[in-house]
Amino acid sequence: MSLEVLGVVAVVVYLVALLVVAEAARRARRDDSPSDHFLAARELGTPVLFLTLYATAYSGNSLLGYPGRAYVSGFSFVMATGFMLSIVVVFHALVPRLRPLAVVHAFVTPGDWIRHRFGVDGLQPGRETGRAATALATCVGLLMTLALLNFLLAQLKAMGHVASIMTGDLLPYEVGVVGLAGLILLYETRGGMRAVAWTDAAQGVLMLFGLAALLSWLLGQAGGVGGVTRAVAAVRPEAVAVPDARSCASWFSTIVLLGLASVIYPQAIQRIYAARDARALRRSFALMSFMPLVTTLVVTLIGLAAIPRLQGLERVATDEVMPRLLGQWAEGGGGVATAGAVLVFVGVLAAIMSTADSCLLSLGSLTARDLLPSSARGQESARRGKWLAALLLLAMVPLALWRELTLWRLIELKMELLIQCVPAFLLALHWRGLRAAPTLAGLVAGTCFGVGFTVAGIPRMGGIHVGVLGLAVNLAVAVAGSLLPPRSGGASGAVR
Repeated sequence: MSLEVLGVVAVVVYLVALLVVAEAARRARRDDSPSDHFLAARELGTPVLFLTLYATAYSGNSLLGYPGRAYVSGFSFVMATGFMLSIVVVFHALVPRLRPLAVVHAFVTPGDWIRHRFGVDGLQPGRETGRAATALATCVGLLMTLALLNFLLAQLKAMGHVASIMTGDLLPYEVGVVGLAGLILLYETRGGMRAVAWTDAAQGVLMLFGLAALLSWLLGQAGGVGGVTRAVAAVRPEAVAVPDARSCASWFSTIVLLGLASVIYPQAIQRIYAARDARALRRSFALMSFMPLVTTLVVTLIGLAAIPRLQGLERVATDEVMPRLLGQWAEGGGGVATAGAVLVFVGVLAAIMSTADSCLLSLGSLTARDLLPSSARGQESARRGKWLAALLLLAMVPLALWRELTLWRLIELKMELLIQCVPAFLLALHWRGLRAAPTLAGLVAGTCFGVGFTVAGIPRMGGIHVGVLGLAVNLAVAVAGSLLPPRSGGASGAVR
């Protein structure tokens, strides 16, 4: 049986398994409350919590976008491992303070923290209530929603690429996008966070074993890392050159961008809320500390090994690096290699789809509770979130059919939006004096700065992302404004 036919069979088997898991998750639910649907009733223990965090951090962007970027950039992209390590470091500044508050006040969405911290809706009577605090919660929700839509778009594109290439176009790109999106909608609506987390656990194991097998084959064929280096140097000498000062500044900027913005992922924050207890969360993050070395470094080496194997691949097609390597592996290694390629294929597709599920869950809760607040609570709030997520998914499908936008650029655009929310979380958690009005002004100023230069075609200045420079503007406005005495009386909105 050919790889293409096996790919189709594997897709069908996996999709049936998704429906089974979704039904099991539906039967395991306690009620139809937002806490149960969006947070699995806050029951995620260490193994499942770790694997769902892992799947959230390493998705279609990582498995397709990173190898493609390494293929283009060369050995300097080894710094990508530092991106993911920085995320783990910054999480330690967020989790210890946010988790206890989330438990005491039963947070469901990131906006619940904003409302608690700055006193919106009377959750802190006498604190900074009013239009500025309400607008801050809405603006944070809007930026997070836009970032999640970007993230969802990346997953839809990744699904189309994988389905098309690995099945020899028996499942065309368009069918992969539309058909799998429809299944995701059904799966997420029925299973909620439990189905996402349970699927993440299985696909995380598949992904780890599959990537290890693929890397072993590539290094074995090339004669180890030294052989890969020599082969790359022979066909593209600039790929092994020492980066210049501008490139180093760019990588430093990317570490700051991804390290700060990734911890503000709505789905990551909601997993902090969903943990069974502080011990499970602490152990999960301890395990996550090792994942950059066994995932990001591995996919980077895979992208580097592709340089001599896939010479002349156009830049716009770099998202296809991983699938093309899997095809070569299956063709040249016999039945065992074919089975291994299918295993990686299923693992990649599972990672993409479970991440898309997670995006939909967060989109539903954000839009229903933060972006479009109403009097709806309980079951009605959860039902409203499902409908809003479905509408947003349908809106993203036509954009996903545009194949010219690469996954790496989507990653950067998403992070440049999310990083503007950092002061409202990290700074607000650690500084009692931060006030709502200056924080809102800083967020608006930083976002306008970053988006304005991006629209003008200036994504970097001196190698630094305009989103990072926008954060500097954001922080300056928020801090300076909070240090000035308020116009009227009232406390600063301290964290309790």
